[in-house]
Amino acid sequence: MKHQYLAVLILLFSCSPKNEKQVPPEPLYNYDVEERIVELGIELSEPFLPPGLNLSLATRSGNQVFLSGNGPMQADGTKITGKVGADLTIEEGYEAARMTAINQLSVLKAEIGDLNKVEKIIKVFGMVNAQPDFTEHPKVINGFSDLMVEVFGERGKGARSAVGMASLPWNIACEVELVVQIRE
Repeated sequence: MKHQYLAVLILLFSCSPKNEKQVPPEPLYNYDVEERIVELGIELSEPFLPPGLNLSLATRSGNQVFLSGNGPMQADGTKITGKVGADLTIEEGYEAARMTAINQLSVLKAEIGDLNKVEKIIKVFGMVNAQPDFTEHPKVINGFSDLMVEVFGERGKGARSAVGMASLPWNIACEVELVVQIRE
């Protein structure tokens, strides 16, 4: 009987998984994303929610982060406002979208801690405050998308919509929502 118990114990130990060291996954990038941001001359800021809004700037679901719509707010708190095609040129709209991208990077960093965790930009939904006859919305939202690619390389290219709106909150030039896949 003792031999049977001994045989069962030997069998259990020989079938048990070995305590081998876990090999960390390969890095997503061959550069440091946060250093790239500094090289691009970008300063991320502490994100804040305008008063009177009952929402979260970012929400996680599994390995995805959903970022609420954000707009072109400068470091001093002023917003880029006006309708593209009337008050602003396409180039000024492009710069507003680029500033919106910087603001979204700030929100994302605050949510996940390290932008090197970004596995993929999944979806960009860009809204342009535009005149009814304006049709160059993609050229404006390129300001957002171009910066995502400058920062994340090919991982910064995601599905995208660029649409015109009759108005946007506070008359901002554009607003962009973002969905990002991350690796923990």
